[in-house]
Amino acid sequence: MLASRVAARLRGAIAGDVLVDRTTRGMYATDASIYQIMPLGVVIPRSASDVEATIAIAREEGVPVTARGGGTSQCGQTVNFGLIVDLSPHLREIVSLDVAARRVRVQPGVVLDALNRELKRHGLFFPVDPSTASRCTIGGMTANNSSGARSIRYGIMADNVAGIDAVLADGTRAYFGDTALANGTAPTRYRELIAQMRSIAAREADEIAARVPKVQRHVGGYAIHTVDPERDFNAAKLLVGSEGTLAFFTAIDLALQPLPRAKALGVCHFPSFSDAMRSTEALVALGPVAVELVDRTMIELSREIAEFAPIMAAYVRGEPGSLLLVEFAGDEPAPLAQRLDDLDDTMASLGFPGAVVKLTDPAQQAQMWHVRAQGLNIMTSMRGDAKPVSIIEDCAVPLAHLADYTDRLNAIFARYGTTGTFYAHASVGCLHVRPVLNVKRDEDVGKLRSIAEEAFAIVREYGGAHSGEHGDGIVRSEFHEEMLGTRLVAAFREIKHAFDPGNVFNPGKIVDPPKMDDRTLFRYGPEYAPQPLATQLDWSEWGGFAGAIEMCNNNGACRKADGGAMCPSYRVTADEHDVTRGRANALRLAITGQLGPDALTSDELDDALDLCVSCKACRRECPTGVDMAKMKIEVLAQRRAVRGVSLRDRIVAALPHLAHRAGALRRLANLRDRIPGFARATEGASGFTSRRALPRWHATPFRDDRNAARRATPSSGSADREVVLFVDTFNRYFEADVARAAVRVLDAAGYDVRCAAARDGARPLCCGRTFLTKGDVTQARAEAERTIAALLPFVRRGVPVVGLEPSCLLTLRDEFVSLVPGEASRAVAGAALLFEEFVARELDAARWAPPLRTEPRRALLHGHCHQKAFGAMPAVMRALRAIPGLDVEPIESSCCGMAGMFGYEREHYDVSMAMAEPDLLPAVRAASAETLVVADGVSCKHQIEHGAHRRPLHVAEVYAGLLEATPARESPAGAVSGADRPAR
Repeated sequence: MLASRVAARLRGAIAGDVLVDRTTRGMYATDASIYQIMPLGVVIPRSASDVEATIAIAREEGVPVTARGGGTSQCGQTVNFGLIVDLSPHLREIVSLDVAARRVRVQPGVVLDALNRELKRHGLFFPVDPSTASRCTIGGMTANNSSGARSIRYGIMADNVAGIDAVLADGTRAYFGDTALANGTAPTRYRELIAQMRSIAAREADEIAARVPKVQRHVGGYAIHTVDPERDFNAAKLLVGSEGTLAFFTAIDLALQPLPRAKALGVCHFPSFSDAMRSTEALVALGPVAVELVDRTMIELSREIAEFAPIMAAYVRGEPGSLLLVEFAGDEPAPLAQRLDDLDDTMASLGFPGAVVKLTDPAQQAQMWHVRAQGLNIMTSMRGDAKPVSIIEDCAVPLAHLADYTDRLNAIFARYGTTGTFYAHASVGCLHVRPVLNVKRDEDVGKLRSIAEEAFAIVREYGGAHSGEHGDGIVRSEFHEEMLGTRLVAAFREIKHAFDPGNVFNPGKIVDPPKMDDRTLFRYGPEYAPQPLATQLDWSEWGGFAGAIEMCNNNGACRKADGGAMCPSYRVTADEHDVTRGRANALRLAITGQLGPDALTSDELDDALDLCVSCKACRRECPTGVDMAKMKIEVLAQRRAVRGVSLRDRIVAALPHLAHRAGALRRLANLRDRIPGFARATEGASGFTSRRALPRWHATPFRDDRNAARRATPSSGSADREVVLFVDTFNRYFEADVARAAVRVLDAAGYDVRCAAARDGARPLCCGRTFLTKGDVTQARAEAERTIAALLPFVRRGVPVVGLEPSCLLTLRDEFVSLVPGEASRAVAGAALLFEEFVARELDAARWAPPLRTEPRRALLHGHCHQKAFGAMPAVMRALRAIPGLDVEPIESSCCGMAGMFGYEREHYDVSMAMAEPDLLPAVRAASAETLVVADGVSCKHQIEHGAHRRPLHVAEVYAGLLEATPARESPAGAVSGADRPAR
């Protein structure tokens, strides 16, 4: 009753969204901590007025309000009963910028990276740089008093927040800033609070002096130590780090810094972790802006992750026990090069000569920093139930004690039968330390408190802080009394009551918290158990379907809006439903019965997965390897078994079969977009949008039946110059010129091209991709078995399988292994190469030399999502740049938005176009008519042609168009002739 009444009142009072369904509430029940608390509802405000109205209604109804930004909190700050107010979708404007004064005013939902992209145009940046910069919001950073790698130079949030516009619990709007500016126009309530804070600060002055840690990274409790009882002070500092418990931020003023014009990075290698810790002081003495730790565990895990392995191979020598990343910054590169030499000399004096890899190229530095920034995600990429757990995550000790502190922590971990992971801010004695525990087990949960208590005792001994960066939340709030004393904790309660007497704002944080090891608040609580499920795919690699889902650590790397491809639907909607994290949370709750019976096949879950375009970007870019595209296949298969599928989905799934049987009817299908009004008239029945032409069936599909006996069987000779061309349904029936171009190019380059045929000979081979997209795993498995059987004789002779369409060929590398587990599928997967990967391989072996004309041209390249997900883009660039005279420029873009049939479906057309508009289509439209546009994906080509009116070429077509005239080699019927060459 309460939820429905509050929701009804809110919907009548605000312009934003009010969401109370179980799936949405479940998505917001977790952050990046170990906790899960189901909220009453979720509010997505569109304005500060919506925030004020929400607070007023919540206060009247006795419902708590918790502000949320990126949801990246490590300690449970953004989970609570009551209303969760998500500021990230709409309250993300840069309100004003004063370049001369180096000040900016922002709404709390602004993401740090987005802010810095705008500031960069003015030569400025906001210098607090947490590793979650791609998704953390300024409001969340302010609430947690965040810091980052470069705090040794720039300080933490409290040092860089100039003022805060806030709504108090009673509805008063007040500006917290320099108290000298709070004249008679300031609200009475604000002036009363400042007076109360001065009184508390004066009364507790001796206790503050005795108990508050003298380290930069103390962010625990309320910042009463920043309040001056007699002189003016910045009242914003009291709200910074208050975790949304005192006031609700609606705008934040920040102090900015000029961007350094040059940087240099030294990657210092140490034989052991202890060596690195004992050397940190000497390196900090050189005056760097950052000294960051990467430990052995992080090195090893990074080498196993596709995104990071090449970086580690490039910049990490041998098998170091730890690395320290030491960065210098300034206005000119020459002095920084000298600083790197000084670093080298210092390392030699410490007993580590030649142990510095010097990086002066900005791109190389960015790569190495990217590994460090993903430290949390890399650490939690461990498979299985035991994970590094945040309980002593951010203890900070004076640098002189860092080595001894970490030695004693390792001894504690060993005593409890575990190990710990260490990384991050060595420069300020604040390492991210996590014991590896399985919080699903009572025994390991029991260790949480013991490890925390013993670690905090050491921190007190060294005069350090138990809360040094990620705040208090549920994890550390209960330990304030031990760390700071009874009097200061009593003062904290007094501060909370003064600001929020009704306990409306984020109760249970900082004061009066629950026990940190209360398992009823855990994501994996006492009753947590996945329900039995007969899965359609093989999930043994993750220990089962639940294990794959649980790889999501909720850190939200998928919420980034720039760089890479993940997560394209979220970039359009900014909706938690449309990001990998939200979907993984919904799946986890569904398979454990927390969303009610049959939740896995429910409409709510189907809606959450609806805009997942199976781009597979999360497979590569999610540092913990959450493969939502594969999970969606499983869910669709489960739903199909219970709910069935629509006629449209059956037609799409069966496209390979229909294409083979259609014959002359294919030409009739092309009339849909030629007869005026026909597409619109059939839109309702077909479900395909009339705003986009459907793919045109090719007049002469590609056929591989000429000389079938020779082409479909392995040669008796050497396999060195033999290739099997896997022609997919799309390039066979819609883009047949691409297949012909590939044959022509391979023939001209001297390869024996064979087109494998199924043993039954009934129809061409198929990867089963269309069946998978609609959840028909049974038919997809049949296609996989059929294809594996046809390819295996070639593969076992070492013949590569070369494909043209990324989504199809890479199905052989990915889903085939899950559909048909075993040696045969793994062998085929290992032999499967995209055309451009084959070209790159042959170039590396000095075997690729088709006769090509030199024709200076510029080429604009769009990468297919699956090419990016499988790390194939370097091969595409290598293949194109091997063409004489071709200048290749990749388009930095996410998914094109077509994603197979997604962009043709009526309900998805607008989202499809929105995915293409930020980067891809504008780049193509801006290209000159002489510029080649290259895209290998059939869907990508159709989206570009539709949205930018340019016809892209496949890499094979680019090669074919530049072939010198050569004697014709024997090839399949319909192979490209000179007259058929694609226009350049």
